[in-house]
Amino acid sequence: MLRPDPKDGGTPYQMTTPTPSPRLLILEDDQRLAGMLATYLSQNGFDVAHADTVTAGVRMLLAASATEWPFSILLLDVMLPDGNGLEVCRRIRAQAPIQSLPIVMLTAKGDAMDRVVGLELGADDYLAKPFEPRELLARLRAVLRRPHAAAMPAATVLRFGQLEIDRDARMLRVHGRDVTVTAHQFNLLVAMAERPGRVLSREQLLDLVRGESLEAYDRSIDVHVGRLRVAIEDDPKRPRRIITVRGAGYVFARSQDVPAANE
Repeated sequence: MLRPDPKDGGTPYQMTTPTPSPRLLILEDDQRLAGMLATYLSQNGFDVAHADTVTAGVRMLLAASATEWPFSILLLDVMLPDGNGLEVCRRIRAQAPIQSLPIVMLTAKGDAMDRVVGLELGADDYLAKPFEPRELLARLRAVLRRPHAAAMPAATVLRFGQLEIDRDARMLRVHGRDVTVTAHQFNLLVAMAERPGRVLSREQLLDLVRGESLEAYDRSIDVHVGRLRVAIEDDPKRPRRIITVRGAGYVFARSQDVPAANE
């Protein structure tokens, strides 16, 4: 596309490259549903491809990752003819170079536990069939707005003084001792620790950590933060790691040797 120059400025015409549409892969064996979704999402700004088996889908993801235009997001059905979508999610999260690919899962099941398993295996969002196409579109766009691998430091283990967060092993240590927290609390801690020094509102934390116990209302964030403080702070009443910024949210301290904050 040409960008015109002012007639009196003397600036030569410059060629600009249009921003490519987000590339989406639908991994779904229901041909009718996949066709309807492909048409709708294509009309709303996505470049859509479709695979109906795990084998074909993973092959397409890996092939695209080696090009200048990899897939931006995966729409993944749970029930597939040659595998289970939950296992596909786990495989993707363990396989470079597609391990940071955003994933939205689809299922015909209404079982909340199935949803929790998908989220804990690394899915970014989860939608039960039947659903409104507009809701799916909104969720896909919301997932794409979230920071993914770009916000994640290269190190597998995050260290802040005597606090160690091993993301791959999902282990937490304070003063060399293992500390146990729930999966949702671990995810919440990682979301904050990956962004030290940045004030995160409850809404931002809800968006970064989507989970069954974190979706009902934003005050639940306060409950999880309180329990995290009990687990990792030397004095939970005078926290030095997770600091409250009144009226704004929470900040994970860059330096954890600063004087304790009065809550």
